[in-house]
Amino acid sequence: MVKTSFPKEKIKVLLLEGVHPVAVERFKAEGFSVQLHEKAWDAAALEKAIGDGAGAGAAHILGIRSKTSLTAPVLAGAKRLMTVGCFCIGTNQVALGEASQRGVAVFNSPFSNTRSVAELTLAEIIALHRRMVDQSTAMHTGNWDKSAAGAHEVRGRTLGIVGYGHIGTQVSILAEALGMRVIFFDILSKLSLGNARACRSLDELLKASDAVTLHVPETAATRGLIGRAQIKAMKKGAHLINNARGSVVDIASLAEALKSGHLAGAALDVFPYEPSGRDEVFKSELLGLPNVILTPHVGGSTEEAQESIAHDVCDKLIRFINVGATSGSVNMPVVDLPEQGSASDAADGKPGRRSHRILHLHKNVPGVMSKVNAVMAEQKVNINAQYLQTKGDVGYVVFDIEPTPTKGPLIVEALRKLPETIKVRALW
Repeated sequence: MVKTSFPKEKIKVLLLEGVHPVAVERFKAEGFSVQLHEKAWDAAALEKAIGDGAGAGAAHILGIRSKTSLTAPVLAGAKRLMTVGCFCIGTNQVALGEASQRGVAVFNSPFSNTRSVAELTLAEIIALHRRMVDQSTAMHTGNWDKSAAGAHEVRGRTLGIVGYGHIGTQVSILAEALGMRVIFFDILSKLSLGNARACRSLDELLKASDAVTLHVPETAATRGLIGRAQIKAMKKGAHLINNARGSVVDIASLAEALKSGHLAGAALDVFPYEPSGRDEVFKSELLGLPNVILTPHVGGSTEEAQESIAHDVCDKLIRFINVGATSGSVNMPVVDLPEQGSASDAADGKPGRRSHRILHLHKNVPGVMSKVNAVMAEQKVNINAQYLQTKGDVGYVVFDIEPTPTKGPLIVEALRKLPETIKVRALW
């Protein structure tokens, strides 16, 4: 067994919000210490688990989903925290700027549940056009009503997709397969798939669509994107679907349009405020309205998607811990790295000694690299490879050096003393 610079059994992993069990298996297979909890935690609980007061018991790796809010104050006190895995698409629940300044790499899984969300969206489009929820509810009360009033095929109808990214394009392909005409609007120029057509503006899309589905991230520009004016611009009898972010739609305006009959139905999987667990009652102005489908943020919650997300995020977190690679990080300079030892393999083909790796996150300011290189020169180490990338005001440099059991700790200590240093560690 290869001796490492930090015993793997001392690396603590805290997983919240019922992350898929495969994540536990993956981390335990690495020799890490793992705790799994089913619910989201508030700031006080997080501070107790990862803050200074937790001491040696503080987590090095934190895994969350969309309900746990990792704020700047919590991150400021998490001295031992090295990385955060968001086992979902979004990362808006993490104060990314603060994480960068603290040297905490944040990873997510932007693609793994794409198909699950797309399939839910298509199911909702069909269900709304056929008024399936109302029909089912009536049947459960013993009411047999075979009327075709308000029921339509989706074939030949126009679907407007707002946000033509990974999910939006999947919805586009599936909708065309059903015979729908697809139009889309995105703030970036996107390649149209199949027969889909780009709209020049959101207003153009809203006026032409029989159903509008939203697939945008939560940003300052998308908050309140669909308000009273936008809903009024939609065709009378149209449907609105939001499986994106709860802040995108003004719920009061939507409820008003549904009650007045301007919109024929809606489906929502996300809400401005969502309960933290099963013991909290869900409240909304949409409760009880006809032809409205409400689901508890389960767009990506299929067994297939959650397992895929767990593998994807674990791959990134484990590579960051074991190798130092930041590929896939949403807030750090991206440095992909080979396994240690590959840079020092002997020229004769025989395996070389495992190199030592110094990983240094620092403030990206003039002169910082001259100071870092001066530290390496003072210790008279032989550098086999050097990797450097910057992102905004953060830089990340990695050195692979000839094995120096005595000098490695000296290098780390010297780098820690530099005022530009954010975080430094060594791997061997």
